[in-house]
Amino acid sequence: MPFRPASSALKDLVVLDLTRVRSGPTCVRELADWGANVIKIDAREEGGEGGNPSDFSARHDPDFQNLHRNKRAMALDLKNADGIAIFRRMVEKADIIVENYRPDVKNRLGIDYESMKKINKRIIYASISGFGQDGPYVNRPGVDQIAQGMSGLMSVTGEEGRGPMRVGIAVGDVAAGMCAAVGVLIALHERERSGEGQWVQTSLLEALLFFLDFQGARYLMEGEVAKQAGNNHPTGVPTGTFKTRDGYVNIAPTPPMWKRFCKAIGRDDMASNPDYATPKARRQHRAEINAIITAITEKEDTTGFVDRMNEAGVPCGPVYTIDQAFNDPQVKHLGIAKKTPSKALGDINLIGQPFSLSRTKTEMVTGAPEYAEQCDEILAEFGFSAADIEGFRKNGAV
Repeated sequence: MPFRPASSALKDLVVLDLTRVRSGPTCVRELADWGANVIKIDAREEGGEGGNPSDFSARHDPDFQNLHRNKRAMALDLKNADGIAIFRRMVEKADIIVENYRPDVKNRLGIDYESMKKINKRIIYASISGFGQDGPYVNRPGVDQIAQGMSGLMSVTGEEGRGPMRVGIAVGDVAAGMCAAVGVLIALHERERSGEGQWVQTSLLEALLFFLDFQGARYLMEGEVAKQAGNNHPTGVPTGTFKTRDGYVNIAPTPPMWKRFCKAIGRDDMASNPDYATPKARRQHRAEINAIITAITEKEDTTGFVDRMNEAGVPCGPVYTIDQAFNDPQVKHLGIAKKTPSKALGDINLIGQPFSLSRTKTEMVTGAPEYAEQCDEILAEFGFSAADIEGFRKNGAV
């Protein structure tokens, strides 16, 4: 299919997508959803659809569809002389390259940033790795769970005394992908003044250290090492999760809301109790306060309790399963679940962008492409003739 931008915002940009698995595709998805002409370059192996199993054997799975929508695809053998020549010609016209190989791979293939900059000084080259592009761990394979452990994230996740706990989503991959996308957009803005591209680098480890946020800052400034707190907030009391008659609720009154919260649960006496008078005092009596609140919430229905707290101006919400989350009336109103046309699967539903622009819209143009689905038309767009393309097919370059 000819290129049809998902948005007008980035429609003048050409992106060469060398990514795989999750962190890289997360970055490129941001660019594709906001209109960039993304060309997903599949691996070309003898026998056809070779390469990374997550990119091919599961191509029609929800995960792959969600990561690779709004793109077109071709296949190149970057170990083939013609394959490299094709890629180099594409770089001449491209704006952005995104890759998440292990750091040494691009150097072996001769498609590293310094080499690409010689072809196109305006190229913005984004690299995502497990641990960075240099340093003592540069050659280690890096995946989400390893980065979660090494960043300290697992040490503050889960209940105290139960051992480290992995976050239930691939937060390192997604965080690194989003950080890379921000870096690309910053580099694009800077290019407007300098006329030159640059190398954007991030890693799963860096992204998760950044996402530690206040726990990380507390250590760097004050030497305080945060510990596991389970569903309780590390510092706020009684911020946490409480059982109801038919589920669970999260309650999060900030310190100025303490008296209001006590009134809302019918315990004005707690507001006047000197043991609970300050945030520090409440932290010292967390277990006692939580037990009092649980004794109340266990007798309440989730919906009624949530409504009463919000009417009192106290932040409170239900703890949902994923199906309940997507069926919540506010989530439906926000419209983040997007109907997406797929040539292979018909209409499917995917997760849309988490932010909107007042004038510039984004849409789901298409589901993920089939393996090398638009190879011929993409090659033609970059000036290759039908005879050229036939020759490339015969020698295995495409």
